Amino acid sequence: MPGLLKRLLSISPEEASFTRRKFHFVSDSTRRHLERVGETFLEGYHLALCDRGSDSIAAELQKVDPEFRGFGFEGAAMGLDILDQLKPWKACRIDDLLRKAGRPHMYMVHVGVGWSMARWRAGITRRLSRLDPLLRWLALDGFGFHEGYFNWAHYVSGGSASRIIDGYGKRVFDQGLGRSLWFVAGADPDYIVSIIQRFHGTRRNDLWSGVGLACTYAGGAERGAVEALRLAVGPSWAHLAQGAAFAAAARHRAGNVNAKAELNCRLLSGLSVQAAAEICDRASQNLESDNGTPAYEIWRCLIRERLMASQCSEPVLRPHQFCAGRASTQDRRLVCTGETRPSPLNQ
Repeated sequence: MPGLLKRLLSISPEEASFTRRKFHFVSDSTRRHLERVGETFLEGYHLALCDRGSDSIAAELQKVDPEFRGFGFEGAAMGLDILDQLKPWKACRIDDLLRKAGRPHMYMVHVGVGWSMARWRAGITRRLSRLDPLLRWLALDGFGFHEGYFNWAHYVSGGSASRIIDGYGKRVFDQGLGRSLWFVAGADPDYIVSIIQRFHGTRRNDLWSGVGLACTYAGGAERGAVEALRLAVGPSWAHLAQGAAFAAAARHRAGNVNAKAELNCRLLSGLSVQAAAEICDRASQNLESDNGTPAYEIWRCLIRERLMASQCSEPVLRPHQFCAGRASTQDRRLVCTGETRPSPLNQ
């Protein structure tokens, strides 16, 4: 049966190629790097379809370069959640992965479940309820990434989220959609900016958050492209930096920080991976929903606020580009609500 399921559910490695996806790119090295991300994801996905348990998956993924290993766990989570839906009498595979080998990669595991939800859309509310109360929103990020990756032609013109995602979930969907733009645009900052400008202004901050996350976690771009992205973001800087901080926290937790992630985190957020990860960890403590605002959004808001405050006391790329004092009350309101104003970074 596992062999039959694997044949029925398998995804060709060609689906991760830029040629097949018709993605934009300007650099062969960046294209190849991002294709390897997709190939590693599919490796983890196909390992999961063998249904031999999380320990077996982990043993195989230990052979993968640490820089890409998290993507293998993301793909494995997709496969295991699909198996949980096909065999509901034994629906404990994701729980087992999160308790054991997948725990250091729990950010990526939650995102991978979102890929499964995009393919198998029944029972999404039930499946979300079984995930970590804070990180469950990352599954909707994964849903958004899947849609942008496979249906980018619809979304690059400003297309809206799937109708089965509602409320605040649409914002997290857009964070995942923003992550997919890093791949769709081949990490080309000019093309990323041109795409995001097609979206309604209320959606751009969340898209930039996803771009920052993908740039820092997936990488693949040269320093000049990352610096150009940092200068192009304008008033959405805090959201781009928050995404970079998320990526820093994910890599720091998994112990797979690399030189490019360290550099990109510093370029986008002004902080080291460790410092950005510590901000995320501290901000996640004792969170509760407030007046209908999900704890996840309060978390993101706190991270943005602390990143803004950190730039007032630590040198960034160009110290004169930021404020002379701590984040004001107005700044806090802006970063929490998603509103924007002309950024002091561009003054």
